[in-house]
Amino acid sequence: MIATGRAEPLNFFWFIPTHGDGTYLGTDHLSRRPEFRYFKQVAIAVDELGFEGVLLPTGQSCEDSWITATGLSVVTERLKYLVALRPGVTSPTFAARQTAALDRLSNGRLLLNVVVGGNPAELAGDGIFLGHDERYEQAGEFLDIWKRLLTGETVDFKGKYYELKGARSDFPPVGQPHPPLYFGGSSDAGQELAVNATDMYLTWGEPLEQVKEKIESVRARAAKAGRKIRFGMRIHFIIREDEEDAWRAADKLISNISDEQIERSWQRFQKEMDSVGQRRQAALHGGRRDKLVVAPNLWAGVGLVRTGVGTALVGTPQQIADRLREYQALGIDTIIGSGYPHLEEAYRVGELLFPLLGIDKNRRQGLRDSVANEFAVGDYGGSKLANAAG
Repeated sequence: MIATGRAEPLNFFWFIPTHGDGTYLGTDHLSRRPEFRYFKQVAIAVDELGFEGVLLPTGQSCEDSWITATGLSVVTERLKYLVALRPGVTSPTFAARQTAALDRLSNGRLLLNVVVGGNPAELAGDGIFLGHDERYEQAGEFLDIWKRLLTGETVDFKGKYYELKGARSDFPPVGQPHPPLYFGGSSDAGQELAVNATDMYLTWGEPLEQVKEKIESVRARAAKAGRKIRFGMRIHFIIREDEEDAWRAADKLISNISDEQIERSWQRFQKEMDSVGQRRQAALHGGRRDKLVVAPNLWAGVGLVRTGVGTALVGTPQQIADRLREYQALGIDTIIGSGYPHLEEAYRVGELLFPLLGIDKNRRQGLRDSVANEFAVGDYGGSKLANAAG
């Protein structure tokens, strides 16, 4: 057990399920379609609950993160938007103009998640046929150009992957010199890109020792490059007031997944994808239902069928707070969470976990402290409530 001591509040983000949502994995039963009206419900809820921001995923099965974030930014007040920046899929010049426009529209609430991609079959659909390490090399050129454009420079560039003459972006972003860059990559090539070009290194939820090893590796690389980098973690949550209820909810979430679905997903993780991080997630469970608890309160059941992060912290608010403090002691300062369904689980995290982490909900109390009703008894109307109760 890692001693945590007194710690500062974590930066806590949530997730907008732009590929759809639901109560069960592996089935359409009680599923929710990926519709903007629902995304708006989630965004408004987490903005009110005090989450710092939201991650919007990217890929063939997701609504476009830039357009969705643009729509959501005008209906929220404080929420930040972590949007995918896709080297190879778009040009650095066009991406710089998009960045400046959305950052200005949201008044500086834009963050960028650099996504190189880990599925060659999906990348081929976007016209990208580079090998694993070459994609990171291309991303390095892309980010060099992108940064220079956002500082107002007129860029002439000739590299291995890009050639530009007189490129420019005339509108500066609100965030200077550019909105922060987040990035996750477990391979050597990914870690090198992280320490040389980005601000926040993200890991998927793994057992403490694996996360510690990864953080130490990235720190050493950053020190060698003369840079400092922050660390964050992407993970799911299943939080209940009673521990048995939490584990029952975990079992319920995957109760409709068939063995055939698990086998298809396992084959996809092993044969179709070249992501080192994805293979690390799959290795935690090995495609087996009886190997899902991989560390205290850390459950790998989501990863039986889901690409990306496949682990969840499962337990009571205090248990999960304790686990998060252990990760924080390693250097994690930002959590990007999610849970099924995302609207309901956001409330559980905000109402049950945030007080234990010292996170200010920033919720509008209104007349809550003075109005008596079936949820709270205040000074005003108390006798009327008592007389009307029945």
